[in-house]
Amino acid sequence: MSLKELQATLAAFATERDWDNWHTPDNLVESISIEAAELLKCYQWGKEPDPQAVREELADVLTYCLQMARCLVVDTAQIVFDKLEVTRKKYPVKEAQESSKSEPDAQKPAV
Repeated sequence: MSLKELQATLAAFATERDWDNWHTPDNLVESISIEAAELLKCYQWGKEPDPQAVREELADVLTYCLQMARCLVVDTAQIVFDKLEVTRKKYPVKEAQESSKSEPDAQKPAV
């Protein structure tokens, strides 16, 4: 299934249930944040996450992100590609490779 087909399926699902009036940018961004927190909770305290719970919470985050893109009438693939170009310029390959050689935890501030 393509991204456009997935978004159409999600749109139909919401429309069938009369949820479109609830799918406003402010409601959707709140839902994205809530679902992202639920995904984060799967990893809280360094515990081994339940793979099924991770998949479900990730699906919720992605669903709300796709619904927000539809609400804002933006091309999801295009905005990701546009941001990738910005990031590509910000982090050239050579510099990114050099910085990735350090230990990830060494870059974290001491608590």
